[in-house]
Amino acid sequence: MNLLKKVAGVYALLFSAMLFAQSSNELSLYRQDFKNVAAKNTVSITSYQKNGKHFIYTGGAGDLDVFSIDKKGLLTPVSTHELHKKKGPGRGLVADRIQGTDFLFVGNKFGNAVEVFKILDNGSLERVFLVEDTPETHLGTVITIEVVHMKKAAYLFVGGLEDTPGLTCFKIHADGKLTHVQSMKDTEKIHTDGIIGMFTHKIKGKTYLFTGGFQDNGLSSFRIYENGTFKNISNMDDNTTDRYLTGTYPVTGVSFGDEHYVIVGHRHHKYYTRKGFIKKTDFVYHGDAVSIFKVSKKGKLIPHSVFKDDENTQLSGQTRIEVISTTNSEAVIAVGTRDDASIQLLKLDAKGMLHPIDHLQTGFSIYYGLEALTIDQQPLLVAGSQLWGFQKIASYKITPKNKSQQGKTIKHVVNLKFKEGTPKEKIEHAISVFEGLATKIPTISHMEGGLNDSTEGHSKGFQYCYTISFKDTHAREIYLFHPEHLKLVSIVGPLLDDVLVMDYWTK
Repeated sequence: MNLLKKVAGVYALLFSAMLFAQSSNELSLYRQDFKNVAAKNTVSITSYQKNGKHFIYTGGAGDLDVFSIDKKGLLTPVSTHELHKKKGPGRGLVADRIQGTDFLFVGNKFGNAVEVFKILDNGSLERVFLVEDTPETHLGTVITIEVVHMKKAAYLFVGGLEDTPGLTCFKIHADGKLTHVQSMKDTEKIHTDGIIGMFTHKIKGKTYLFTGGFQDNGLSSFRIYENGTFKNISNMDDNTTDRYLTGTYPVTGVSFGDEHYVIVGHRHHKYYTRKGFIKKTDFVYHGDAVSIFKVSKKGKLIPHSVFKDDENTQLSGQTRIEVISTTNSEAVIAVGTRDDASIQLLKLDAKGMLHPIDHLQTGFSIYYGLEALTIDQQPLLVAGSQLWGFQKIASYKITPKNKSQQGKTIKHVVNLKFKEGTPKEKIEHAISVFEGLATKIPTISHMEGGLNDSTEGHSKGFQYCYTISFKDTHAREIYLFHPEHLKLVSIVGPLLDDVLVMDYWTK
């Protein structure tokens, strides 16, 4: 009976994948939930499944936040944990199972350390190990980490930035402790100065690691051996023809049978204004694009295709690329952008060519904080922003477009009930700020409302009602997370006894 259930489950997954592939050109993003986080921003997000439950881990300045998430994308807070020295942000986050124990590995950027937490049964965390930067390692301003499983052991690869760039490997022990295996200092040849993206392919029994060098504008591949040691295989420099690697940022990959691809995005140096941060200042802005590389059987990188940003896509300032689904013939990926403040959906076909699907303007910039997961065959994304004081994460469902909404307008209805005894001048100020949003947030098409004048006696104590119109989902998202709207929430929130919000679509 258990075997029959298992077989049925496999067929159900395959059938779901087939349906998803058939409708991939019609996919879109729909926000499901958003929650506050304790950290001052949200730089990284990862997910993990334990005891049949799914958990979200977010890393920001000073703290780690833990949430559970269900198949509808609804988030429930679990716990908050302080980072080493109250620093951070928790830039690199990877959850994995090592010899029967579940761990969360955290790169503490300005704490110059890697922290290891045991994941408890309820998803909460318990710190079990900490390793700080030394002259022989590259943990200073640690950005990215990657767990690599070999036949007899698992290893943690770490990339640094700025003062001590390079690549380091640690062996992961059953209790979560890390022991140093090898470090490779950055050189003019390899691209490990500012490793912001890493990905691993296993090809013909061999393991290869790919690193993106943000500061040195390129991509490198390394062969990893059973004992955790590694050597450089190939390197790709930026150019303006068959690769776009200025400010190499996210790195991921997919496989279709024997064909292996590495997918690389970049946040071009033109988007940075901090003086002295960019080491090589002779770069030329040549647009934004996602680059695709084939990987040979020996781990060598081969330029394959380039998908360029245009007026119909949102690829300015790519900071994270997540693989949502993969079949034998295509992969659906999501690109998070800091400068376009969007999530762009793309399809990679079996020939290694990218095609646009759809995008959603989130209303907040995404800075590495984007995670894809699937719960009961439902693909989801969780995103956060690096904006200081933003302190929110949002979840999105990925599903075929709701065509019934096309050509319609969103009506966003807000009802306010102020606490009894709230001074009149405070209420008037709050209402003035609220009504002022109409001129401060450009995506508001129309706004109307005012003091309740109903005589039916069914107002439930609500005193003010407003209807705000938006032309589409993008406009509503930009409004929701706009700084002026968040400012309003901070002003009016403490004064309210209750609030009722409902949205509907109309022609």
